[in-house]
Amino acid sequence: MLATTAHNLVQNFDEACDSVIQNCEPIIVTRNNDNNVVLISQEEYDNLIENLYIRKSRANYDRLLHSIEEAEAGKLTVLDPGSCHD
Repeated sequence: MLATTAHNLVQNFDEACDSVIQNCEPIIVTRNNDNNVVLISQEEYDNLIENLYIRKSRANYDRLLHSIEEAEAGKLTVLDPGSCHD
């Protein structure tokens, strides 16, 4: 993970934002009082929030793990979007 000072971030804000998005790597913004912050892309943030939501419910998380195990074992169901009828 990259790190920069708040002053440097302000001076190079657009470049820092582009770097975060293009490299999918957050930047730690260090501050004098050790109250650091982290700059991440919205895509990464949305992903984190979605994962937190899924893991909040043990039942949802268990279903997800079970689905992953089935997929890894080759137990997949291919759906044909044309087969659905209203």
